Amino acid sequence: MPRKMTPSQIRSAVRQAQNKQKQAIDKYNREVRQHNQKVKQAVNNYNNELRKYNARVRANRQKIASELRRLQSSSTVHYQVVQKSAITLHNYYERLDAGGTALENVNHGSEFLDLSERENANSLALSNALESETDESNIDPSDLLRTEIDGMLQQLSPDLSNRWRGALFSLNPQNPDAARHFCTSAREVFVQILDMNAPDEKVLARYSSCDTTTSGQPTRKEKIRYLLDRCGLLTAEAVDFVDEDVKNVLALFRVFNDGTHGSSGKFGLNKLMSIKTRVEDGITYLFSISQRA
Repeated sequence: MPRKMTPSQIRSAVRQAQNKQKQAIDKYNREVRQHNQKVKQAVNNYNNELRKYNARVRANRQKIASELRRLQSSSTVHYQVVQKSAITLHNYYERLDAGGTALENVNHGSEFLDLSERENANSLALSNALESETDESNIDPSDLLRTEIDGMLQQLSPDLSNRWRGALFSLNPQNPDAARHFCTSAREVFVQILDMNAPDEKVLARYSSCDTTTSGQPTRKEKIRYLLDRCGLLTAEAVDFVDEDVKNVLALFRVFNDGTHGSSGKFGLNKLMSIKTRVEDGITYLFSISQRA
């Protein structure tokens, strides 16, 4: 039989039930508020990143248009290999951009397109910088030694980090062969990023009939295809652009290593900084692709 309760006990039980109900409602309301705050914060974060992304895209596209006009209006060309490579890379970028919709809806696709656009802009800017008659600048020489990729390279190999530091150390206006010394050290960084992240045996295992060198190793383009395939960014346009981008930087290295440009030792801070930016961002670009799995 139900226990008999006095009026006082009934009132107490009602109050307890009301308190429990109020606590449950308060808890629910708190959780709703916290959820709404998280949703609002997530939306704000997304909108902030979207605004930053759109700002970068606008800046890159304005830079590309401006640098392309300068390049096309140049009457005298001293670094023909660099200019020709920059124009070729731009043409490959236009093809990548035209088919970019296929990449925008995959993980890291928008970031890949954003960085590709920056690579194109940097390549055109460097070609114009090298052709510039003046090289006045208010850049602090110590800026040439600053880098944001040392930690990134440490993840791969302390030796790569040391090579990059050595490359930066040689990039000094007082060094009569600054560009050549810098490029000699930096070239190995590109080669090692590809070899470490796309080892020959893994590329051959995935693509048994891939293109190879005369020594039987997968070509650079096949290694790039392997990396893009691994991170879900594989399109013909993406492979062509990344391969041409690496080729663009390596062409820059060859220009300074062949010893035909005696004026390279006279580069001022602007030109040296442009060379550094082109190479440093190129390393970041290749690294970002190699680390997406």
